[in-house]
Amino acid sequence: MNKNEWHRENIEQVLVDMDSAKEGLTSAEALKRLDRYGANELKSKKRKTPFMMFLDQFRDFMILVLIAAAVIAGFIGEPSDTIAIVVIVILNAVIGFVQEYRAERAMEALQKMAGTTATVIRDGIPATIPAAEIVPGDIVILEAGNIVPADMRLIETANLKIEEAALTGESVPIKKHTEVLPASDLPLGDRKNMSYRGTYVTYGRAQGVVTATGMKTELGKIADMITGAGEMKTPLQKRLTAFGQKLAIAVLVICAIVFAVGIIRGEGPLLMLLTAISLAVAAIPEALPAVVTISLALGAKKLVVQNALIRKLPAVETLGSVTYICSDKTGTLTLNKMSVEELYIDGAVLKSIEVQKTDRQRLPGENPTIADYFLTGLALSNDAHADAEGNLIGDPTETALYAIAYTKGFDKKKLEKDVPRVAEIPFDSERKCMTTLHDSANFEPGGRFISFTKGALDVLLAKSVNILTSQGLKKVDPAELEKINATMAADGMRILCHCMRKWDALPDPVSPEQVETGLTILGLTGMMDPPREEAREAIALCKAAGIKPVMITGDHPLTAAAIARRLGLFDSEERSTLTGKELDDLSLEEFEERVEHIRVYARVAPEQKLKIVKALQDRGQFVAMTGDGVNDAPALKKADIGVAMGITGTDVSKEAADMILLDDNFATIVNAVKSGRRIFDNIRKFIKYTMTSNSGEIWTIFLAPFFGLPIPLLPIHILWINLVTDGLPGLALAAEPAETGLMKKPPRHPRESVFAHGLGVHIIWVGLLMGFVSIFLQAWSIKTGHAHWQTMVFTVLCLSQMGHVMAIRSESESFFRQGLFSNKPLLGAFILTFILQMATIYVPFLNPIFKTEPLTLSELLFTLLLSSIVFIAVEIEKMILRRRRESNGL
Repeated sequence: MNKNEWHRENIEQVLVDMDSAKEGLTSAEALKRLDRYGANELKSKKRKTPFMMFLDQFRDFMILVLIAAAVIAGFIGEPSDTIAIVVIVILNAVIGFVQEYRAERAMEALQKMAGTTATVIRDGIPATIPAAEIVPGDIVILEAGNIVPADMRLIETANLKIEEAALTGESVPIKKHTEVLPASDLPLGDRKNMSYRGTYVTYGRAQGVVTATGMKTELGKIADMITGAGEMKTPLQKRLTAFGQKLAIAVLVICAIVFAVGIIRGEGPLLMLLTAISLAVAAIPEALPAVVTISLALGAKKLVVQNALIRKLPAVETLGSVTYICSDKTGTLTLNKMSVEELYIDGAVLKSIEVQKTDRQRLPGENPTIADYFLTGLALSNDAHADAEGNLIGDPTETALYAIAYTKGFDKKKLEKDVPRVAEIPFDSERKCMTTLHDSANFEPGGRFISFTKGALDVLLAKSVNILTSQGLKKVDPAELEKINATMAADGMRILCHCMRKWDALPDPVSPEQVETGLTILGLTGMMDPPREEAREAIALCKAAGIKPVMITGDHPLTAAAIARRLGLFDSEERSTLTGKELDDLSLEEFEERVEHIRVYARVAPEQKLKIVKALQDRGQFVAMTGDGVNDAPALKKADIGVAMGITGTDVSKEAADMILLDDNFATIVNAVKSGRRIFDNIRKFIKYTMTSNSGEIWTIFLAPFFGLPIPLLPIHILWINLVTDGLPGLALAAEPAETGLMKKPPRHPRESVFAHGLGVHIIWVGLLMGFVSIFLQAWSIKTGHAHWQTMVFTVLCLSQMGHVMAIRSESESFFRQGLFSNKPLLGAFILTFILQMATIYVPFLNPIFKTEPLTLSELLFTLLLSSIVFIAVEIEKMILRRRRESNGL
């Protein structure tokens, strides 16, 4: 016998296997087992110290390049650059440290889920002990409100119901029993004679023998998967790492060439060394990490207002790359609240909204209608009630019946005064029904007593003799009712049959055998956890954005498929649904062939959710996983981005996630996707801007000697341009609004280069244009005898970059269509940079510092004219791109 299948053993055999008895263990034996099996706690992997976490933040390649740049800047006597770089590096290290430290709290949240104390039978009497001291073989007493402290085989139950949604995905509490379940490999949700650590007792009481503690529990296995899932780098981190490595190599090669060419031409070694080092500092976009951080932080701040809390900043950008969203059904795509969707009454199936509300009071002596009997039974034959705030309290099925009756004008509180309950027969799993008896003297003419019974159709059919219709009582047609039941069940509904019987006197005794016979069927109710309307809209938006939504649930396949149809998940239902058992039967190769076509997974275990995410990632997909339960945590951590629910989500899922939906609204993800795409677009714009600027500086210095010209810029000029142009203007790009049609584009390929879509070509040709404009100005100025040629080249190069940043605000839309004031931070940065550049020319005490000379009006105007060439050229490039797209029908 596989001891992971305790549900297959009878109670006596389980007690023998566990060397236990219904009287419990002795204290001495429990102490021995505690020493042998260890404490009933979840273990975590050895954690790094906070100091080591902080040091790890400096291992990133880009950070190492920036540290080297800081050292170089300090060496050539530019402490302002050194300070700026060091501040940026430390800021990023602190942010990274905080993120990692928070992530480590996932295990702590798991441990909090287990109850701190538990009641066990020790030495033959009940005793309350710390949950950590529970051992295999202990007899644990469970009552409503308890958190189950360990995995156990139930040996006694009394109307026990356990909420297992966090572990299995079931949307309603599960009715438990003690009977043997012979089937092998049953999903956790179907093991109704077992209870599992971390789940909640909502009703009844029970006793169970502990079969697993600590990391051997199902919750412990999940904890083990979380620690083993590993951390994933976001697309942005991967792109920036590759970008930094290529950049460093390119910069070293170019600087070496510039130095060598200068020496060959006879320039002073010291001047060329300083020029090469200055060029190296300028070529490295040290503001890039700051721009990334600020862009993500601004996006995160906006998303909080839109009910999305970002736990890890790079996650904002990751959403822009997501190709699949794997979502749990219960509470995420659905309301996590049972609702009566359909009613079968008087030979017709009606949607709940089609049933008319009854406000009219029946006249004295007037007989109740079919609807009166049916809805009165729904209201009275359940134990649900409303609290002072109007919130419904009770079993989800009964609150659904209470709600439908109330909305149709049958208020339980009022009815109980006229039709009081006088007796009841509670529900039990063997009878599969419950009955309440009421005094009906004030309900119907000549009435004495009436009983209302609800339960499974197959059970009540055998107990019924007729059915109430508008033409009176008719003989029951079992085939017809079973057909109706099958149709409603195929739509994913949970079906209950509702019956009544009239009595001249109260039955004696009030027993199932006496009362639940000779019944009259009133009708059927079909219930389900309905989908969120906003989730349907969000799924449609996801599809328009090229993102494929997938439902992963522990629910029944029929229920899952019905919800999926209503949400619009299916593109084609053929081969679009897969059960956990079918998934187990597929080889890895077979599954990976089908994984991109599956839209619904039903009856799956936590391990399988993780397998699904891995399979999609193996196919090159970028996966977001949404969920709210403990069962989602491993997949949340493994996914490229984990999205937890803020209201219904467990602490475990929140700690494992990258983002938390504060309103539990699937639609919020769409806003996050849009923000992620906009942020990455803006980061690409910054890279385009800063690398083009650096390219222009490099081409200017590199090509001048080949035209027989002196070095056009001094080290101070290079560093100044680098400081004023890479600073505020670049950072202001983070505030650029989203481009038109952003959510109609497919997701970026996860392995797409930062330089894709012509960015690399743009950097080269615009950089060359800047270089040629500068060299042309230098050559013309020298030839025409203008002594201020170096100041003019310095200004043209600086202001050309300002024209460039204004032009690249959009990939294709004209600057004039966007408007001057649509990005006010960038406009402010442009004006400030222009003023600062003019100050270096016309403020006398700055001339010796920056090696500049005041320009004449004609020189300044000519400089400004040449500085606009880059802006005009990029606008022409965008116009060509627009026309090309229009001709292609895009």
